[in-house]
Amino acid sequence: MNIYGFTFSMLEKYLLNKEIKTSKVAFIAKSLYRYPILSFDDMNDVNKEIKSMLNTNFEISLLETAEICESEDSIKVLFKLPDSNVIEAVLMRQNYGNTLCISTQVGCNMGCSFCQSGRQKKTRNLETWEMTAQVVSIQKKLSIKISNVVLMGMGEPFDNYDNVMNFISILNNPYMLALGKNHISVSTCGIVPKIYDYISHPDCCLLAVSLHAPDDALRSKIMPINKVYPVNELMKAIDAYTSAVNKKVFLEYVMIHEVNDTVECALELANLIKDRRCHVNLIPYNETQNTDFSKSSHDSIMKFYDILKKNDIPVTMRKVFGSSSNAACGQLRANYKSNYQAPSALST
Repeated sequence: MNIYGFTFSMLEKYLLNKEIKTSKVAFIAKSLYRYPILSFDDMNDVNKEIKSMLNTNFEISLLETAEICESEDSIKVLFKLPDSNVIEAVLMRQNYGNTLCISTQVGCNMGCSFCQSGRQKKTRNLETWEMTAQVVSIQKKLSIKISNVVLMGMGEPFDNYDNVMNFISILNNPYMLALGKNHISVSTCGIVPKIYDYISHPDCCLLAVSLHAPDDALRSKIMPINKVYPVNELMKAIDAYTSAVNKKVFLEYVMIHEVNDTVECALELANLIKDRRCHVNLIPYNETQNTDFSKSSHDSIMKFYDILKKNDIPVTMRKVFGSSSNAACGQLRANYKSNYQAPSALST
């Protein structure tokens, strides 16, 4: 069992059965997450008997780094999992701290037509420890403190709900990664029932919704999830979140040339959310070789932005991180996979 998959309450329950006091559980958790230990034997605040018990019952392994791409504003890390699958995490250097975008699945089954990661079907969910290890590995490797975590990498977080919520508990726990709820954001393409589950969860944090179109006709064309949970149902779930949690929802809107960047789309979007607590993030599309879509022109994006502004819609132009070094969303893993040759059955 990898100890990075245990929430504090899970670890406390397990260790209490081993007659370890709660106060010692806190020391163990702090040693794991606050200091760069690579072995239970490196813990300073626990005795030999406890170290021996931990070595017997747990693993403390992190993730192997397969490849790194660095640009002036980001570092993208390709991690190799124990089963040889690969996932991505992106560190974004911002003036308010280090934000890490992590993956929650190997591939994705949501099938958004413009998404590079979505073209690589889901192989499996990530375990809780594999999400935690992305954060801990990068903190230790780069000797930095992660100040914000966004679950916006490969995969649909709410399609891996239980493991994701355990991970968020580890992020939020004061003895573990100790990030406040306003520093943790989950992005979903719109699995409506899970949004309601998230609202009622004690570790509910910030919510981002990948909208990308203002109406059912267009959204269903580029996002198959909309055929199951149409825009009206999604908006009701967003309203429920803002009412219950008293926080705004961030609407992600990728700007795709002559698809969703028209004046008509901007006006329709403004009308859809004009009385809602939403903030729109306009995101220039990251072009890849494997889709027929292209990035909206700067003029189109600015016209779209101005229409939202004139209609009193809170809107931000999202800075693009890492596209110059193949570190934008989906690019690094796609390139690695296309160049990777699996070993033959006779390889040792």
